[in-house]
Amino acid sequence: MIFQAIDDKNECIGVYTDGAMHFDAIPDNLTKTWKYSGSITNADVEYASIYAGGKRIDECCSESLKIELATAQKKMGAYIKSFKIAKVDLSEHCIFDMIPHDFLLEFCEIKNKITEYVFDTCEKPENYNHLVDIQKLMHKIRYQNLNLNVEGCRELMMSSLHRMKLQELVNNYRHIDYNMFGTVTGRLTTNPRSFPVLTVKKEYRKIMKPNNDLFISLDYNGAEIRTLLELSGQQQPKEDIHQWNIVNIFEDPEMSRENAKTEFFAWLYNPDSNALQTNIYDKEKILDRYYISGYINTPYGRKIKVEQRKALNYLIQSTTADKVLEKAVMIDKMLEGKKSFVSLILHDEIVIDYCDEERDMIKDIKEAFEGSFIANVKGGKDFYSMNEMAL
Repeated sequence: MIFQAIDDKNECIGVYTDGAMHFDAIPDNLTKTWKYSGSITNADVEYASIYAGGKRIDECCSESLKIELATAQKKMGAYIKSFKIAKVDLSEHCIFDMIPHDFLLEFCEIKNKITEYVFDTCEKPENYNHLVDIQKLMHKIRYQNLNLNVEGCRELMMSSLHRMKLQELVNNYRHIDYNMFGTVTGRLTTNPRSFPVLTVKKEYRKIMKPNNDLFISLDYNGAEIRTLLELSGQQQPKEDIHQWNIVNIFEDPEMSRENAKTEFFAWLYNPDSNALQTNIYDKEKILDRYYISGYINTPYGRKIKVEQRKALNYLIQSTTADKVLEKAVMIDKMLEGKKSFVSLILHDEIVIDYCDEERDMIKDIKEAFEGSFIANVKGGKDFYSMNEMAL
């Protein structure tokens, strides 16, 4: 049965289906809806937004419903705007308590029709289950309150420019709202009203404090190079990948780590470069396997149209992003029912808001994150002052 959750917050349980709204006795035969909601978490529910590849609902609408949807969206926008003007915090209230039920019935019925249309016209993505897991984690992160304050930021607050920006961030952004469909490769972006964690100046991260005792971050040592090795079917070195390249690829023990990084990536992402001659990193062999008829076909089920010159870049970037997201989902499940939680994801880095009572879990989390790769672990009392941790 097709349905719509009337609010997507965990505590606001209400659904629309078959012409009626239900708040107490929720039907148990719900099967399809537009998008995941924290209020309805049945494992058997399918999500049209993922079938549609992350397109907005108005981009998936049949011609016969476009005007009807546009009118309803305009009216809904007017309600939301009025709440903002009245300084009503929508994260603290259930939307069905504030909007007339007659309009909600009308709006949800339109969404039901569009949902049905998408399921009738779109194929199920090969990586559907992976995307559902990501969507559920992104939803959870969206409703986690950030602990933002300027304590310990005295040197930044001495500049009027920095002070104004920090105050804007602290006063206006309390959540991270990721867009999992913001790039073709699967790398995350953030939505407009999100705390801009992916682009904020590094020194501004000092305002980000844990809700528990500590931030603990895990990131891969040479993530993209290790992804390249994995795609090549090569064994992963148990040491710093750049030092390993110095010895085994460049064969120059006097070479600095920074120069090794620069020269390697200059070769890796330049399809015309022959600066390195090695069978360990075989770019042509990888492309022969994963680049077919103008499309990259990644190990995580993504099919991405791209010109050949950029194909390896897209393959590595997409595969790395999906590996990190897969690990974030795994760690989130390990932390279910705990005080510690996945706070944010930053490229190939997962950050946990860590409660010291659960210290026994950290080694297991590190091992789960690493797999065959090697991970760096850092900790800090804010997201700027992160120092290496030995486990």
